Amino acid sequence: MSATSNPVDVHVGNRIRLRRTLLGMSQERLGNALGLTFQQVQKYERGRNRVGASRLYDLACVLDVPVGFFFAGLPAYADTTDRPVTDAVDGMAEPDAPTLSSALPTVAQDDLALLSRRETIELVRAYYGIEDSGTRRRVLDLVRSMGASS
Repeated sequence: MSATSNPVDVHVGNRIRLRRTLLGMSQERLGNALGLTFQQVQKYERGRNRVGASRLYDLACVLDVPVGFFFAGLPAYADTTDRPVTDAVDGMAEPDAPTLSSALPTVAQDDLALLSRRETIELVRAYYGIEDSGTRRRVLDLVRSMGASS
């Protein structure tokens, strides 16, 4: 394995860590659900090991997200080979066929970093811990008004 990880693997790993953390799930618990050790989960999250298709599907099921979640925000040409990722199979795709990354919403790296902060995760968990939807709405309105005034 090379000294540096592929940027796509790092991005997917960051998305795995983000979702696991948002769910309040430990690496050990995720590993147990997948039949892995927490060290293997760590390697996936850091992008040191590539996540295979079947494992990515299992992760999506355990973390309750669509498989595309792991690629959201990925730049169009993020791989290290400087070639586009296409949906072509044996050269049979239409010339104008959309790429996988063009079908996904883009998220700025700054937004991903913000979403990964512990403070953000704690705020989101506390917010969704409020059972009454009316109260949640008022809290959201309050926070918005406080943010707008500063």
